[in-house]
Amino acid sequence: MTSAPPSQIDLPGTSYAEAQEPGPSVPVTLDGKFFRQGRRKFLVKGVTYGPFAPGPGGEPFFDERRTRSDFRLIEQLGANLIRIYEPPPVALLDLALEHNLKVFIDARWNKDQCLLDSYAAQREVRDQLRQQLRAVVGHKAVFGCSVVNELAPDIVRWSGARAAEEFIDSLIDAVKSLEAGTLCTFGNFPPTEFLRPRLIDFVCCNVYLHKPGVFENSLARLQMLADSLPLVLGEFGMDSLREGEQAKCALLGAQIEAAFRNGLAGCIVYSFTDDWFKDGRQVEDWQLGLTTVAREPKPSYFTVQSRFREVPAAVVGQPPRVSVVVASYNGSRTLAACLKSLTMLNYPRLEIILVDDGSTDDTHRITSSFPDVRYVHQPHQGLSVARNTGIAVARGEIIAFTDADCRADEDWLNYTVGDLLRSDCVGMGGHNFLPPEDGPVAAAVMASPGGPAHVMLTDRLAEHIPGCNMVFYKWALEEIGGFDPLYHRAGDDVDVCWRLQQRGYQIGFSPGGFVWHYRRNNVRAYLSQQQGYGEAEAMLVRRHPEYFNAFGASMWRGRIYSPSRTAPTFRPPMIYHGVFGAAAFQTLYQANPVMMLMYSTSIEYHVLVNFPLLLFSAAWPAFAPLAVTSLIVTLGTSLIAASQATLPPSKERFWSRPLIALLFLLQPVVRGWARYRGRLTQRTMPEAVTQWLQSLEYQASEPRREVRYLTQNGLSRLDFLNLVLQQLDQQHWQNKTDAGWSAYDVEIFGNRWCSLQLITASEPAGQGAWRIRCRLTTVSSLLSKVTLWAMLAFELMLIGYLASVFPWVWLSLLTLPMFALFLDQQQKNLRRLVALFLDDAARRQGLVKLDEAGEPVEGWVHPSDVVPEPA
Repeated sequence: MTSAPPSQIDLPGTSYAEAQEPGPSVPVTLDGKFFRQGRRKFLVKGVTYGPFAPGPGGEPFFDERRTRSDFRLIEQLGANLIRIYEPPPVALLDLALEHNLKVFIDARWNKDQCLLDSYAAQREVRDQLRQQLRAVVGHKAVFGCSVVNELAPDIVRWSGARAAEEFIDSLIDAVKSLEAGTLCTFGNFPPTEFLRPRLIDFVCCNVYLHKPGVFENSLARLQMLADSLPLVLGEFGMDSLREGEQAKCALLGAQIEAAFRNGLAGCIVYSFTDDWFKDGRQVEDWQLGLTTVAREPKPSYFTVQSRFREVPAAVVGQPPRVSVVVASYNGSRTLAACLKSLTMLNYPRLEIILVDDGSTDDTHRITSSFPDVRYVHQPHQGLSVARNTGIAVARGEIIAFTDADCRADEDWLNYTVGDLLRSDCVGMGGHNFLPPEDGPVAAAVMASPGGPAHVMLTDRLAEHIPGCNMVFYKWALEEIGGFDPLYHRAGDDVDVCWRLQQRGYQIGFSPGGFVWHYRRNNVRAYLSQQQGYGEAEAMLVRRHPEYFNAFGASMWRGRIYSPSRTAPTFRPPMIYHGVFGAAAFQTLYQANPVMMLMYSTSIEYHVLVNFPLLLFSAAWPAFAPLAVTSLIVTLGTSLIAASQATLPPSKERFWSRPLIALLFLLQPVVRGWARYRGRLTQRTMPEAVTQWLQSLEYQASEPRREVRYLTQNGLSRLDFLNLVLQQLDQQHWQNKTDAGWSAYDVEIFGNRWCSLQLITASEPAGQGAWRIRCRLTTVSSLLSKVTLWAMLAFELMLIGYLASVFPWVWLSLLTLPMFALFLDQQQKNLRRLVALFLDDAARRQGLVKLDEAGEPVEGWVHPSDVVPEPA
């Protein structure tokens, strides 16, 4: 089963901003982290309206003349939505439609009672909800419905968070049974921010914070809690009576600006008027309205009007020029959708560069239909080289990267670049979402392990951002030498993030800057992708071993944000309620996943545990129960992880979770095998160096453990190390420099059997000269260790089976010291080669080689005899 190819956007040559404004009757739908009305984004700019004193018969207030006048003022405010706290009469909805207003309805029921203890009471509330909303939810003026606003924290604590979440989900089910397309949520607030119902369409939170820094930190935290859902500020405001109208103007202006710049889908000011009826009485000692009780606009009305009429730009001032680089290799299936989305970006100063990495499909023909896209062709050299080619030809101060299997939201760069400019970061990433047109197989792949995901250190700082959505200053990329050409299929984004962080730079995350990312649409393609990731990890573990465990699996310091489970969890999350459940901010702390269980699905576990147990079971049946138990643990771990994965309800099928469980079984084996194969077979020594093996100088050299040089030209030890590193890179000799945690300066990877760790020290030699000492320590590779232990295990097993019949089988153990001698010779060869390499580097810089006694070596080329290389 495969997903359908991406649909084409039918606005050729036209940006979303230039598309015709949809009429008020067009429904609002979800669109990633935002809403959409037709082809236009719908940013919620709202005010609360009511509650007001009931009419003479106790019915909700509705006076057509007063309401029409109010709606005229709200329309003039620049608002496009009102939030009301009880189901309205249809006449009010009709009137809202006349004034281009959408209506966000809060359901009304007795939420202040402990109803969750009684199934009958819950059923009564659901019936009441259906009765209230039956006549209105399908109305064209309705934006959506909140099934409850601000559940009391002590009642939630009384019944339990899970019971409250399930009840909210049941209320949403009740609303959607009336009109399936109704956008549903509930009004949350800080004392119950830990609630996570499954079925909400967007997150709506009421926040009353007056300190700017605290308010923006709260928005950043709420964006992390909302994750892939739109975030709407459901209520915010200030009391004119206590704080003063001037302070209120400053606060509302700043908070509206902060909300839109931080990628929120909208905000709703509390409230339109000081006219407020609550708990059976008219409230007169609070003045949170933008107008007085008599509907006279206050100064805060005009402040909000100026913010609503012109939504604050995400990028302030003159925007820097941005170059968007798309590296594509045979990506024609989704390339047209990608390029079309990029040509529709709202960012004003932009160039689009398509680097064709030797494609053999229709990439060139598709690109030729986009005259605004710069096409650059190169022979197939891999992803990193293609991205470096894009950087080299880019004219922008900022380089943005996405992939050919992505399509960008039209405001992608506005948010990512805006957040980059306002931060101290050198790079910025964002979400990558499953496109609505992708099918259920792609959704299952998204929920399976190993997909592209961001790793967060804090609410704003990232440890890793995926390559399909990343933006960097060009100077920062140039400073680290761009992407490492070693990475052909994957891993380049991880390497760049780590190298930038090792230089002391930070990488941020922009919740509003997202792309749609088409997932692999069948199992074969998914496993091929994971194989590429495994090959990349084999290279990453050599460059950055400090980020990997003993088995070569990556270790992250931050939290991975992904629909997939990194590992099953068995403990419920903990909630800080405060003393007696009265904390103003009640926070949820997720239980740590049981990572040890995931080792039962790893290739190491299969090789070291499952396979031996099955083998022993065949010879000795007593091992059979252990083998069966081990296999049950492996299978059970995959099933539990699949059951806890997050799937879009609309994409879930009866076979979705069994498929995810299968991928949890297969992915670690495929990726792990590719990782080990890469580590065991990777060629690390450049051709130029291997030619020394035939040289007379090499054959006459000794496998020295230390070499020394004398410098008389002011060259320091660090200068010498930097020159050595430059020469290593020029010759493409794989190496890893010290990041501050190693006991050596640089590790040089030689043949597949060993590597060499170089450490240097300097000593004064008198008269301004220095001795630079270089210690050469060889280290056995993973392949040599695995081979040696595998030989030992095999020979012991062979002896156990055959020794009683063929005693001479014990002679097979002699192969172990023979192999050890072979490994020792390989290490000596590597020390010879590195010593020659260091001699060459020292000779180029005019250094004098010293012998073990500290005397100049006879026959060493004198500095005056060195012919300088042409520049």
